[in-house]
Amino acid sequence: MKLFKSFAIAAFAATTLFNCGSSTGVVSTPMENIDTLPLKTSELTEFEKQHWAHLDLKSDTIPGMSVDKAYNEIIKNRKGTSTIVAVIDSGIDIDHEDLQGAIWKNPKEIPGNGKDDDNNGYIDDVYGWNFLGDAYNEQLEYVRLLASGNTSHPRYAEAKAERQSEYDKYVGIKTNYEQFLQQIKHADDALEKETKKVNYTKEDVNAIKTSNQTLQQYIAVAKYVYSLEFETLKDATKELTEGLVDITERLNYNLNVDFKGRTTGDNPDDINDKYYGNNNVKPVKAAESHGTHVAGIIAAVRNNGKGGNGVANNVKIMSLRAVPNGDEYDKDVALAIRYAADNGAKVINTSFGKYYSPHSDWVRDAIVYAASKDVLIVNAAGNEGADLDTKDVYPNDAVGTGPEVADNFISVGSLDPKYGSGLVSGFSNYGKINVDIFAPGGEIYSTFPNNDYETIGGTSMASPAVAGIAALIRSQYPKLSAPQVKKIILDSGLALTTKVIVGGDPSNVKPFSALSKSQKIANAYNALILAEQVAKNL
Repeated sequence: MKLFKSFAIAAFAATTLFNCGSSTGVVSTPMENIDTLPLKTSELTEFEKQHWAHLDLKSDTIPGMSVDKAYNEIIKNRKGTSTIVAVIDSGIDIDHEDLQGAIWKNPKEIPGNGKDDDNNGYIDDVYGWNFLGDAYNEQLEYVRLLASGNTSHPRYAEAKAERQSEYDKYVGIKTNYEQFLQQIKHADDALEKETKKVNYTKEDVNAIKTSNQTLQQYIAVAKYVYSLEFETLKDATKELTEGLVDITERLNYNLNVDFKGRTTGDNPDDINDKYYGNNNVKPVKAAESHGTHVAGIIAAVRNNGKGGNGVANNVKIMSLRAVPNGDEYDKDVALAIRYAADNGAKVINTSFGKYYSPHSDWVRDAIVYAASKDVLIVNAAGNEGADLDTKDVYPNDAVGTGPEVADNFISVGSLDPKYGSGLVSGFSNYGKINVDIFAPGGEIYSTFPNNDYETIGGTSMASPAVAGIAALIRSQYPKLSAPQVKKIILDSGLALTTKVIVGGDPSNVKPFSALSKSQKIANAYNALILAEQVAKNL
């Protein structure tokens, strides 16, 4: 369930052609009456747009995690203990300028000698491991079920219907995108000619007076594009073009019953068939940006004048490539979790998910194994605007709403940078039982491959925000256990009682307190205060 390029694409799909815990009361802070705070009505500055997740709700009226406040008032010059965070995701650009010094290196492995120096079964696993090998595209899990031909499977008919529905939907979206793209290109050419400017502005378009009906239509196209919050038609063209690539891949690979993406030579239905893949943890394509973006949210070097700041300092990112452009294999996820636990990770981030899982028990067993190694797992809740108490999602630490298999798993929903009814990202999943807490995930600025930086959104971005808080706590208070860190994060969040729009549907309004177990939004400042209190009582 890796994100596509941007949720602006989903907005195009919906509007194309004019026809995406508990409260203990332990922490006492000046934020007790946050529900009475005034709404921020002014446009966010460029700094706020790129940095909002680290700001403070009380002082900035932006629902960030008070990360800057935590550094300024609590951490200051305290370095803490170096903490390993495993990122199970797509490839990570470990050479990125804003991740230098923040990449884990296996101290027991001699680079490039072609030997398994640490005898863990993985040759030259210097920066982690790549369980995908050279593969990039993959089917969705329910498409794999159809490809198996197992018509007796209890979900076969459901999978067949879902695949047909999704295929038809994306064929329609592709057609709409192509037609809309042509309209924008024609309008852009005409407006360049009319204004005699390559980089004309909204004001230039608004100033045009004409009785020419064709030109009036092009002006209407431009104004519609501006209404979608694009600054220029060229920006929209770029977004649509990238969206078409994603949609085409969806049709050709993710939803293609005949496509075979796996190249590692192992049996994905045999958990004991191990040690496949290779040691190249980097992206295999420039478009494979998801893992790099996630890593930057956690660990981008702070205050170096490049890009944004990571939530955690003194952290090392272990790269585990296990998420393709499609659905991940349960086997890869389970083995990646075990690899992280065996090689010193104290936090694992899992920004992926799916709704079919033939070997979900393998992943739950791996979660239990990680718990035995005192490892905390932070997981993205998902991007379908669904109630996870009524819909199964994987990975998860429970079957349905049943008992959790371990106390080391946090599921995170996503917030947008607007305090009030629009607080919860329209795409974010939720659940009073199966989602633990919410954190900034909408419109997050972070690292992209090849020393680039981009803003994208999803619960995939909210999860590493919380993983960063977990890494901060484990760095500053290394004697705290994974269950203690989990409880601290959930207990120290900011509790809200305000009503919010859910699933992006203005008619679906719920109390924020009904959307997660903790009823809260994550807060680094409060978490560190509570962590110190708990650590003193050990």
